[in-house]
Amino acid sequence: MLVNRAYVPPELVGDEEADAWPWSVPCVKELLADGIVFDAPVTFLVGENGSGKSTVVEAIAEGFGLDAQGGRAGRKYGNNRPKTALGERVRLDLTSRGARMMTGPRAKKKGFFLRAETAFGLMENVWGLPGYWEENTSEMSHGEGFLAVFEAMFRQPGLYVMDEPEAALSFASCLRLVSLMHRLGQSGAQVVCATHSPILASTPGARILEVGEHGIQPVEWRDLLLVDHWGRYLSDPEAYLRHLIPADERG
Repeated sequence: MLVNRAYVPPELVGDEEADAWPWSVPCVKELLADGIVFDAPVTFLVGENGSGKSTVVEAIAEGFGLDAQGGRAGRKYGNNRPKTALGERVRLDLTSRGARMMTGPRAKKKGFFLRAETAFGLMENVWGLPGYWEENTSEMSHGEGFLAVFEAMFRQPGLYVMDEPEAALSFASCLRLVSLMHRLGQSGAQVVCATHSPILASTPGARILEVGEHGIQPVEWRDLLLVDHWGRYLSDPEAYLRHLIPADERG
């Protein structure tokens, strides 16, 4: 473990902006109180689109010195971009290992931020460069490219932050990522992942935080709304489709 908690000191947010985005988002507002406590090597933030989970994981990545656009820790110019409003004010309570990594030489910082929205551009620009992977991911399918990145970059104990990595992955590829995340957690690394995938969220031993109008609350995998809806849909698609598509168009 490298990070024990992520939070924002309330005094860093002025009264005039407290009701504006991103502070108006319930899960972001919780960062102004106790914040997010990390008590397992692998943590998932699960919630609907617009719930704020991606905003939070992006800020955690920035707080650790990872580029908000994605990439590995320790890059010489990785922090030159202006941080987001949340990223510049988030604070991390670090373990002793995390503190040594953050305050030590740049080359000792280990980690990676994979953001689905920007991953393809990043992959095209850095393959073959020192410290990255050798394969030309532009010659692979999107899913194969993502897996090549995971297997090349997610190797050493460090902080690995992901935003919806399942975007390009098949069922079988999601299972491979589950195995990789579990191994990382066992090795002393830490993973923080925002996801819509019930497969990824099933990683053994992971802490699951459900994000929504209620803010952030811990939940067991079997009790996730995501898992409930997927199970119901796969058992009876008609129960959902009848509300979306007229009967004479469903065949």
